[in-house]
Amino acid sequence: MTVKVVVDSTSDIPAPLAKEWDITIVPTYVVFGGKSYRDRLDISEDEVYARLDHDSVFPTTSVPSPQDFADVYNKLADETNEIISIHLTSKESGVYNSALLGKGLVSKKCHIEVIDSLSVAMSCGILAIAAAREAKTGASLEKVAELVRESIPRMHLLMVLDTLKYVVRGGRVGKGYGLLGSVLRVKPLLTIRDGKLMLAGVVRTRAKAINRLYDFVEEFPQVSEIAVSYTTSNEEAEALAERIKSSHPDIPLYLTRVGPVLGTHAGPGAMGVAVREMGN
Repeated sequence: MTVKVVVDSTSDIPAPLAKEWDITIVPTYVVFGGKSYRDRLDISEDEVYARLDHDSVFPTTSVPSPQDFADVYNKLADETNEIISIHLTSKESGVYNSALLGKGLVSKKCHIEVIDSLSVAMSCGILAIAAAREAKTGASLEKVAELVRESIPRMHLLMVLDTLKYVVRGGRVGKGYGLLGSVLRVKPLLTIRDGKLMLAGVVRTRAKAINRLYDFVEEFPQVSEIAVSYTTSNEEAEALAERIKSSHPDIPLYLTRVGPVLGTHAGPGAMGVAVREMGN
């Protein structure tokens, strides 16, 4: 039986791509004023970004419960006896731990491997696609998990935020960084190092920020997959994707939208690139 792949919705894998690769997505939650909404099911990206701009109530986010994961694992166990579940970095979220607890609640006989991606967004999504691609060759769970673990150190991510306001509110970086952004009027660059969200620098203008994203991709001499993600600036993201594609015409490139949960922290106007570097 084919290994089944599970992710949480912060992986930002577009629904058509998830369907193509038979990837199951467990929704995370956005909470506005005490009411929970399932990411992309009960609330859309447009609704969240509009509310971030105009709503006086700042949203919070919540992870799927262990039972949410157990329900998905039990359902998939009717089709397979091997599941790989790949999730948002445990150093920034409790999603991974919730998935581990959910594994312990599974009532059906099934081997489940839960993996901490040590990353966010399409960095995690690319790992899941790579896992699904390997699974379709008939590879065992052991082989699929080995591929993912070997790929984790070769995943690289850079994001530009229009403002640090939202990520500071969400507690993902310190208030001092927020003051830096508001006083100097700079565009902050964020990356992931050892699973932690870090400030990678600042640039003065949005044009320079987008050029920095392009240059970041070009720093890697050999890449196997690339993703361009955005919250609200789709035209800029499409232009960046086309520019990257022109220099990497034979490399799979995914254009994705950051979903409600991560978008709550990134805010409107955010963009990012994820690169999977080729192995030796």
